[in-house]
Amino acid sequence: MTIGTILCVDDQAEVRRLLGDVFRARGSNVVGFDDGEDAIKWLLTNEADLAVLDLDLGPGRRTGIEICRAIRLRLPDLPIIILTGHGTIDDAVQAVKAGAVDFITKDPYLEDKLEISVEKVERILQHALDRRRLEEENRELRATNERLRKAAGRRWQIVGDSQPMRTVMTKIEKVAPLPRPVLVLGPRGTGKELVARAIHTLSPRASEPYITINCAAVAESLLESELFGHEEGAFTGATKQKEGKFELADGGTLFLDEIGNMSLEFQAKILRVLEYQRFERVAGSESIQVNVRVIAATNADLKQAMADGKFRADLYDRLAFEVITLPSLAARMEDVPVLAMHFLARFRQDVAGIAVKEISAGALDRFAQYDYPGNVRELKNIVERAAYMATHDVLTEADVDVALPPEANAAAASSGITFADDPRRPLNERVDAFEEWLCRDALERTRFKQKEAAALLGLSYDQFRQRYRKYALGKE
Repeated sequence: MTIGTILCVDDQAEVRRLLGDVFRARGSNVVGFDDGEDAIKWLLTNEADLAVLDLDLGPGRRTGIEICRAIRLRLPDLPIIILTGHGTIDDAVQAVKAGAVDFITKDPYLEDKLEISVEKVERILQHALDRRRLEEENRELRATNERLRKAAGRRWQIVGDSQPMRTVMTKIEKVAPLPRPVLVLGPRGTGKELVARAIHTLSPRASEPYITINCAAVAESLLESELFGHEEGAFTGATKQKEGKFELADGGTLFLDEIGNMSLEFQAKILRVLEYQRFERVAGSESIQVNVRVIAATNADLKQAMADGKFRADLYDRLAFEVITLPSLAARMEDVPVLAMHFLARFRQDVAGIAVKEISAGALDRFAQYDYPGNVRELKNIVERAAYMATHDVLTEADVDVALPPEANAAAASSGITFADDPRRPLNERVDAFEEWLCRDALERTRFKQKEAAALLGLSYDQFRQRYRKYALGKE
């Protein structure tokens, strides 16, 4: 994108002319001032897309950094570049703290540096446009949130309209009426039990029992009793007859979660019940007939388990009349905004006294920057954690950062220069850290061409190579 209007403030007329020539060549409109106060007054009634301020605006006048702070109070989103003829590391640190997006030294490479910096600002402005779009989408989401929640309720709390989820819902609706087993696969936290419940709800068995058991949570020695029941005296502690899950689910649906955790021996027993719909209680002799639809789920790779001899191929074939594979949340990130708002609404219903009512566009943007190894369940936990810790009506990006796990913030932290904000660190460490940041920034600007990066920093190639090795810039 092309930047529309650029405000240039420099007390040297020749510099203002240079800036005007550079920016007008890029198709921008340039407004120049030799005094920062005049620029601030101009901004009261006019709009700019970028401001370029000289650091030293002459004796008796506020510095570019002070003007930057003043502009930031009124226009926090306006990108600002600060120029200097003889800047120091401390000046650069102060400029960044004041809100400048870049700090450029006036030298023979000034025009090239401006080109690179403006490209960076254009990316920032494009991001701002995207954020405004997100804000508009967020307003629409808030306006239709009640409708979406009701729709989610009708669709069995499965929230999302991405292509992968539309495929899942189509399969659910198609297989639900059929009295056959279904195998639900997918990573942890993707909502496999929601799929099982949705199939039951849409089936002719909806008014009959829906029984669940987590096979991984029950010891193998007790699993047979849990599923098939037992007679009185079957084992120590069996003081009375007990019906098992299959019996309780008669006429309805039995959801076997984490079926991949069963031993081969027990898998054979499950296969027999699936085939004949008959079983005996533990220590019983009576054959009990049932009519149970089984839905099984696992996050294990059953094909690999079969290849390793840990899962029976005939049981897989019996279960896999239809296989529904749930995508990871990373594969359906477009669903994150509506999921986040859904979880917030549910949390407010479940917990009294939650202050947060809405989610800002910045917070939605931050939610979308994490890959969620724990999938939808992890997103739910993060939304709830952020909401309960927040003290205001609108959930902000900072609230989300607090709730995210440390590894989610590592990349964001490394992209800034927060090391300069900690006065407790020794000066040499802060200087080294800032020098490393400058070198990495130069590499990124030159697409990792070391000679060009050295020239950009005013270093010889050997001097840059010394820093390249010192800071291990070639390592991720």
